[in-house]
Amino acid sequence: MITHIRDKYIGTKAFYRRYLYLALPMILQNAITNLVSFLDNIMVGQLGTEQMSGVAIVNQLIFVYSLAIFGAASAGSIFGAQYFGKGDHKGHMHSFRFKLYATILVTLVAILLFVTKGEQLISLYLTDTAGNGSTDMALHYGLQYLSIMMFGLVPFAVNQAYATNIKETGQTIIPMIASFVAVGSNAVLDFLLIFGIGPFPEMGVAGAALATVLARYIEAGIVVVWAHTHKQKNRYLEGAYQGFGIPGAELKAILIKGLPLMVNEVLWAAGMTAVNQCYSIRGLEVVAGVNIASTITNLFNIVYIQLGACISIIVGQYLGAGELEEAKDADNKMIAFSVFCCVIMAVAMFLVGGFFPNIYNTSEDIKKLATSFIAVSALIMPFCSFSHASYFTLRSGGKTLVTFLFDSVFTWVIVVPTAFVLAHFTGLGIVSIYFFVQATELIKVVIGYCMVRSNVWLVQMV
Repeated sequence: MITHIRDKYIGTKAFYRRYLYLALPMILQNAITNLVSFLDNIMVGQLGTEQMSGVAIVNQLIFVYSLAIFGAASAGSIFGAQYFGKGDHKGHMHSFRFKLYATILVTLVAILLFVTKGEQLISLYLTDTAGNGSTDMALHYGLQYLSIMMFGLVPFAVNQAYATNIKETGQTIIPMIASFVAVGSNAVLDFLLIFGIGPFPEMGVAGAALATVLARYIEAGIVVVWAHTHKQKNRYLEGAYQGFGIPGAELKAILIKGLPLMVNEVLWAAGMTAVNQCYSIRGLEVVAGVNIASTITNLFNIVYIQLGACISIIVGQYLGAGELEEAKDADNKMIAFSVFCCVIMAVAMFLVGGFFPNIYNTSEDIKKLATSFIAVSALIMPFCSFSHASYFTLRSGGKTLVTFLFDSVFTWVIVVPTAFVLAHFTGLGIVSIYFFVQATELIKVVIGYCMVRSNVWLVQMV
């Protein structure tokens, strides 16, 4: 029995070497990115609760855009990983073109929406329970931040199109280096522009936005220039700009498989923002507390998020090569490893997470709320790890309709109504509401387990 479990869920040193070789650069990249986001959040938090809340609300809106970009790129990546595994560089090129077109289109739509409806969107998250006008100030700072952040959306989209294709070839080092340089620049510029150090003007919230925009141009520039100067390693770029078309059959296949994934990412992100909007009716203090907790939680979540993303790449390559049993075996071991690592991270977050809110220049009530939210997130994290790994397993086999039901439909049918009912129609405290909403992840774990075990995802598509 023990031998069977070990053989099924524990891999060899060579297996973990390959897995970690792919995953560690992605983990480090996202760790640095989230660390700088954390520092950025702290620096904005030193300006005051209204500034921090305004920026947090805008970042919620940009989060939806980012997930839409991720969905657009992922629609092509489903085929891209399999094309690369098969050695079909021309097919890989067509999936890259699709990513580029789709991410730019999503960006243009987002900019139009932010320009025309930005104030109304931010106002959805502002409930003045104190009656001191703080929500008006939060709206002012939010609009200021958003007006500058829009200039960074195009380089972000282009970078995602290139970086995801580079990662599909197993080259995760370059996107990591580009991210390191960008986030380092972001951190330095944040410090200089927010507080007006030396010859730089004191720009406050506007300085935080400008620093982020400049960093996005730096990151995109590094990735694009490297890709085009190393075409032997990036064969998909051969002929990528010699014409603009995508064969009808391939475009149709990507849209059929990818459209549910694209819609899923948008709806899931919108669902999460809707949940936060439900929390926000309990006051601006809750908005600030959730923002602090989310920033800390994101630092600890990167391990299971990136280990899950690697599942889609490795399993996708096995499936593209027609090695279905190898794909199944690798998936079992990677899911087990992801959950194991996440348990360790959850314990660490539970033990030390309460120290982080004390760094912020805000009220004691907000700090206590943030500490409670962090503890709840730590308890739920291992379950999130399993459902996240299940999601990427299903996606690697092109089961995008299933992932659509598993992810965004679940969010809107279960999670959002739970948050809405508890926040609007019960006398429960906000921490209890937060716990019950987070605990809906347990339902998702059961569904994910059944789906993965059914092997419906073991499909070679190319």
